[in-house]
Amino acid sequence: MRVGLLGLGRIGAFHAATLAAHPLVEELIVADPVRTSPYGRPGDPFEADRLVIATPTGTHAELLARAIAQGIPVFCEKPVAPSVEETVEVLEAAKGHLVQIGFQRRFDPGYASARAELASLGVLHRVHLVTADPSPPPEEYIRTSGGIFRDCHIHDFDILRWVTGREAVQVYATGANRGDPFFGVHGDIDTSVALITLDDGTLATLQGSRYNGAGYDVRMELAGSQGTRAVGLSPRSPMRSTEGLDPGETPWPDFVTRFRQAYVNEIDAFLRAETSPCTIDDALAALYLAEAAEVSRREGRPVEITEVKR
Repeated sequence: MRVGLLGLGRIGAFHAATLAAHPLVEELIVADPVRTSPYGRPGDPFEADRLVIATPTGTHAELLARAIAQGIPVFCEKPVAPSVEETVEVLEAAKGHLVQIGFQRRFDPGYASARAELASLGVLHRVHLVTADPSPPPEEYIRTSGGIFRDCHIHDFDILRWVTGREAVQVYATGANRGDPFFGVHGDIDTSVALITLDDGTLATLQGSRYNGAGYDVRMELAGSQGTRAVGLSPRSPMRSTEGLDPGETPWPDFVTRFRQAYVNEIDAFLRAETSPCTIDDALAALYLAEAAEVSRREGRPVEITEVKR
């Protein structure tokens, strides 16, 4: 098949290499206004049989709408759009069309195992989620990112739904600025905490940081009446025990390295898909939780998910 790729930034460049090496891809057509790639040929990606969108966030809705109008199956990095309203518009237009949204943690072997083994834990009582970057992105990125809950923790919100099979009903979030002042200037935070209540009463806690100097740390812990599981604990976890337990390997430096196989797996799933394994509805559900978390942080109160739904 012919595959088109829009965007050759960090993740776009990775997708280009993955697509070029895939046995189903006969031709790769790439486009980026400022970058080039050693993979594929320049051209109009909308001439392809399937399309991958890895452009800046603000362009996603327009490009998705064009692909949908032309009947091209499309993969798009999160988010679908910057706002709930725009996401709902794309959702309505995409009914009956193959659209896969890029939440790569669903394709990570550790998270997939946790989902498969969930029933063996008995009654699930609590979940803990961590996403911590080793260093912050630049100010120009933060200016338009939408905030840590929409930009970063939306991955935690999606994987919480996917692994547990439950929906969030309430969130109580807060945060702090402990680093560069530009986070506060742009109404954002660099340290985040949230308490999430799921629809069966299970409690989930979340913490995040833009300043985890030890390395890139992403984990999920699930504790039930019959057992526990942890995703993300490995010899490369950026943690050291005061009791002398040392993972012994170089910590994960960034998200691309940590989730390399997951990114490969999700592109493979898209190329083979007849129905989407990660839909716009899924993306909207995660966005609702991110929106509620941001309202909670700003207003200092628990927020029901129904308050932000459209």
